[in-house]
Amino acid sequence: MALFAGISDWVARRLNQHSETARLDLEQAYEAALYICALESEYAGGRSLQRLPPQLSSQQRSWLQAELRQTLRTLHRHRQRYVRRQPVQLQAGLALGRPGMRSSTISYEKLQLIDQVLERYGQPPTHVSTPDSSPLMTSKNNVKPTPNPEGEDEYLISQTSFLPRSIFGAFADLRQQLDPKAEDQLVQNFRSRKGKTLIALRFVLLLILVPLLTQQISKSFIVGPIVDRLRSEDPEAIFLNFQMEEEAFVKLNQYQQLLRFQHYLKEAPPLTEAEIDERVREKAEEIAAEYRHESSNAIKNIFADLISAAAFAILLISSREEIQLLKSFIDEVVYGISDSAKAFIIILFTDVFVGFHSPHGWEVILESIARHFGVPENRSFIFLFIATFPVILDTIFKYWIFRYLNRISPSAVATYRNMNE
Repeated sequence: MALFAGISDWVARRLNQHSETARLDLEQAYEAALYICALESEYAGGRSLQRLPPQLSSQQRSWLQAELRQTLRTLHRHRQRYVRRQPVQLQAGLALGRPGMRSSTISYEKLQLIDQVLERYGQPPTHVSTPDSSPLMTSKNNVKPTPNPEGEDEYLISQTSFLPRSIFGAFADLRQQLDPKAEDQLVQNFRSRKGKTLIALRFVLLLILVPLLTQQISKSFIVGPIVDRLRSEDPEAIFLNFQMEEEAFVKLNQYQQLLRFQHYLKEAPPLTEAEIDERVREKAEEIAAEYRHESSNAIKNIFADLISAAAFAILLISSREEIQLLKSFIDEVVYGISDSAKAFIIILFTDVFVGFHSPHGWEVILESIARHFGVPENRSFIFLFIATFPVILDTIFKYWIFRYLNRISPSAVATYRNMNE
């Protein structure tokens, strides 16, 4: 009896796991369908993206076509996975004793939207079960697109027709060009793109200026006075680490040797040992003041940078719409660049950060960061970082080229390989 109960629990867990996986596939397919509908609403007036308005630029057309192809692949892949797992999902509901009619209804409504999008772009939907657990039937017989007076012709064009689709597209373009409101629509679309571009550029400036201004203002008016007051109470606190102390000792020793050297060459008036000691003491006080200021500045940088990072994070969290506009703007700019320019930027980036001469640059960067925060330079850590991080970065970059860029812009990858050879 216990064995039977254990087997039943194991079967229930497995079915529940399959059901959850199928639900995630449906959600991802539904999100992809919503994204395509959003693109249609924003750039094509709610119509199909197969026939874009003539006022769109070539960069926008290229970007939209690439986004459509990639999203349709994602939509179709998760839709197929959901269909394969659907019988297991139904068994899971029956085995657990809760078929979930409300959940099935919601899933069926999502499938309606998904299948409408697939049919609109000439991809036939796959067989699925209806929420009332009826036998398998095609979505084409059950899912009917919502009537749309403006987008009805696009739906008809997407179906199999006895005439080429380009003929329908030519008539639709001619009708749109003869529309008396076409000019107003063109001006409106131009103003919309201009406004989005200005918002994206202003957001880029904010991403640069807000952290810098926050760092400088907090360092000068908040962190600076507090650190100066606390360090003034301890006059012996000059050096933050032993490396600063060694550098100060070398500078003082060089100054003392320079005084004696000038005296021996008779380029300076003769000095007694007391005068030499007095000048060395003055130089030591000058060096101590210099390193006291550098140590205080390093402490200020730590707290000011933390405040600046917090301000940057708050700006990102509170600007989700601006981030989407900036992403769209960057995509348009990237897709508008020629293949040779893309290959040039890729080669420049890789040579600077992961190329033959990159270790010297990384060494300078790490030393500057260490001095900025008053941390002693650890040569072993620097060499270990240079030996590992550029290699990891190069691997990630090559994977990105193989996985994404090769799919989005194969010609750019071919140009990159030819230029790199």
